Amino acid sequence: MALAGSSFSSSASVFGAIVFIVLGFVLNQAYLCHGGTTSTFVRKAEKTVDMPLDSDVFAVPPGYNAPQQVHITQGDLDGKAVIVSWITMEEPGSNTVAYWKENSAEKKEATGKIIQYKFYNYSSGHIHHCTIKQLEHDTKYYYEVGIGQSPRTFWFTTPPKPGPDVPYTFGLIGDLGQSYDSNRTLSHYEQNPIKGQTVLFVGDLSYADNYPDHDNVRWDTWGRFIERSVAYQPWIWTAGNHEIDFAPELGETKPFKPFSHRYRTPYRASNSTGPFWYSIKRGPAYIIVLASYSAYGKYTPQFKWLESEFKKVNRNETPWLIVLMHAPWYNSYNYHYMEGETMRVMYEAWFVKYKVDAVFAGHVHAYERSKRVSNIAYNIVNGICKPVDDQSAPVYITIGDGGNLEGLANNMTEPQPDYSAFREASFGHAIFDIKNRTHAYYAWNRNQDGYAVEVDKMWFFNRYYNPHDESASAL
Repeated sequence: MALAGSSFSSSASVFGAIVFIVLGFVLNQAYLCHGGTTSTFVRKAEKTVDMPLDSDVFAVPPGYNAPQQVHITQGDLDGKAVIVSWITMEEPGSNTVAYWKENSAEKKEATGKIIQYKFYNYSSGHIHHCTIKQLEHDTKYYYEVGIGQSPRTFWFTTPPKPGPDVPYTFGLIGDLGQSYDSNRTLSHYEQNPIKGQTVLFVGDLSYADNYPDHDNVRWDTWGRFIERSVAYQPWIWTAGNHEIDFAPELGETKPFKPFSHRYRTPYRASNSTGPFWYSIKRGPAYIIVLASYSAYGKYTPQFKWLESEFKKVNRNETPWLIVLMHAPWYNSYNYHYMEGETMRVMYEAWFVKYKVDAVFAGHVHAYERSKRVSNIAYNIVNGICKPVDDQSAPVYITIGDGGNLEGLANNMTEPQPDYSAFREASFGHAIFDIKNRTHAYYAWNRNQDGYAVEVDKMWFFNRYYNPHDESASAL
């Protein structure tokens, strides 16, 4: 019996080995000729329609000169300051913010500044910006604006002190606009069982420039639309092409005028000389925001800043290195194809050298996730121009799928390139849930599904502490 058993076991082992080799060959051949997964889901063909101006999501808060479009963002480098912004329409009103810790009777006050701007035939309300400083980490605060007239109260929670093993969860939204699909995206994000604590917004906010005369009233409606989220948790701003608002035919020749007046960034805290490229620390993450539509060539302010910025990142303190931009570098849709190529040529070698974990971009109104690839070997002489697998490179994710009135990008290049791991022409949002210094869970949800459905998901292995191939973790 023993001999028979040994013979059977040996035969089974040989057979198993043959199957394994054949299967491995087939899988390898499939990998070589197939770039990844193009989702079979086909979104119902329908026009993307903006919500009418009398929609409840655009409602003006009650009361005389009530603060509206209240929003917050990080106000310093490490998360102990918050920039509070709001607009009053009838008159300037108070520019004081009262704030207090949860379960504390001690109220403090901070005072900011009031600005206005004109764009063609539009005059803005009174725009308030106030920075609350010297906050405690990992603490819930309440704050009140509109003091003395029609006060409104909100709250936020500061992030934990930067450190390698503090968990933190980011939401990811881009190219949002103010359509019915936009509302579905924001509602899905709010209802996601994995609760985001901060939104990383990859550009294209209101799409006001798509209306006649760049109708800036649509900046006001958008500000009221997103208040339900951004008044309670910071959104980290990236400037997109729809923020440029360059309209010489209207006499408007100063780029980014509405955006820069309405939305502040803490750029000076990271020694940036421009408000559209900057960095912050938030819990275990170091986040670098780049400007696709500001000069980025060699010797420009953005180039020189980024060159020095990467050297400052301490992965022992903030192990997760994330970059935000608007125009994607790796994009297999026929929309905005290769628009990010010149920036990629300038900066990609740095991304590989400093082992960036993930790059999030927008611009293309669909979803795509890349493998870890780089294309830094190319020069004008050698002709090597194909991306290659590179475990020191980031994963590139395009998430310009917020749902704006321009509609869906559904025309893909064929065949799917090798570097593309997953793509789908749908609207949605994503969650990047950092667990510790080695692992983060990532998931993308499409709008057409229930709140808890994760269409594309994977475990990220940190490039500094856990630089292993995580491709098998993509489910």
